[in-house]
Amino acid sequence: MNMIKQLILITGLLLCCSPAVNAERIKDIASVQGVRSNQLVGYGLVVGLASSGDKTKFTGQSLRSMLARLGLRLPPDIDPKSKNIAAVSLSADLPPFAKQGQKIDVTVSSIGDAKSLRGGMLLMSPLKGADGQVYAIAQGNLVVSGVSASGQSGSSITVNNPSVGRINGGATVERSVSSPFTNSRELIFDLFTPDFTTANLMTEAINRELGANTAKAIDATSVTVRAPFNPAQKVTFTSMVENIIVKPDDAPARIIINSRTGTVVINGKVTVQPAAVSHGNLSVTISERPQVSQPNALAGGATAVTPQSKVTIEEEKNQMFLFNPGVSLNEIIQSVNNVGASPSDLMAILEALKAAGSIHAELIII
Repeated sequence: MNMIKQLILITGLLLCCSPAVNAERIKDIASVQGVRSNQLVGYGLVVGLASSGDKTKFTGQSLRSMLARLGLRLPPDIDPKSKNIAAVSLSADLPPFAKQGQKIDVTVSSIGDAKSLRGGMLLMSPLKGADGQVYAIAQGNLVVSGVSASGQSGSSITVNNPSVGRINGGATVERSVSSPFTNSRELIFDLFTPDFTTANLMTEAINRELGANTAKAIDATSVTVRAPFNPAQKVTFTSMVENIIVKPDDAPARIIINSRTGTVVINGKVTVQPAAVSHGNLSVTISERPQVSQPNALAGGATAVTPQSKVTIEEEKNQMFLFNPGVSLNEIIQSVNNVGASPSDLMAILEALKAAGSIHAELIII
């Protein structure tokens, strides 16, 4: 008996000391302004392919240009064509605070008619940012998950995408991107989902943990926090702020409808005012059964075809169901399931309820 009392006491203490339900760390709902990645793009050649390269003219021009940079000049009348090379586009993300010498991953995609990049190697290629500056140099062997095969009869099979590959750690950072984090006297946290209530709750949580007037909400997205000017102290301070627990406000009532896939998502804040709904389908079927009349050959008559149509109309006898004032999401789903409505029927019902003013929610169709 004493053991049971102890377990109940421990459980109560854990519930009292645990964070609030649906509470999140600030780092899970917001990011530090200016601490972001940057996209890099480039162009290059993949060599060493097993006769699966492309035959486009710009690939030959790229090969000629590369050989010229290496000191080999081809005669103008020679058109360098090879099935073992392919022109590719390169893309990579430069992480925040990336330093010279660090490695980043590169995605390599064919831009010609190459059949496969499997077994190829990317030659040294620059990766540039939006400002046109070179921030990384890429080179290395590709890892391609896709594969294709074809026979002499023309039949072929393709698994995944053999014209896209990846080089893990295939680019070396050559230039760092300056960040306002080290020079600013304050930190600005941007919410992933803008919300005035959540921004206010986050401001109150920071001031409660770190002192009054430490944080101030700028708008529905941004909260500014006074921070130490010393970079070493700022890193520790940012870590403390990121781990403060905040209970975000509930999302507004929304209904998301994907008309292409028939997906309907209704959050828990959606309620329905009094409404009666009846939804049924009317189907009209017309079937043709022509009758062939074959007279006696001795009478000299001709064969005739007599059209015979049959028209039927069917209407589903769906019952009308009633929504009481302020019904919850669970009651809406139960009512719709009881009449056997399909996802397309549910979309029509929700749109009609929104048009009637019985649903106080934002209807988003994607």
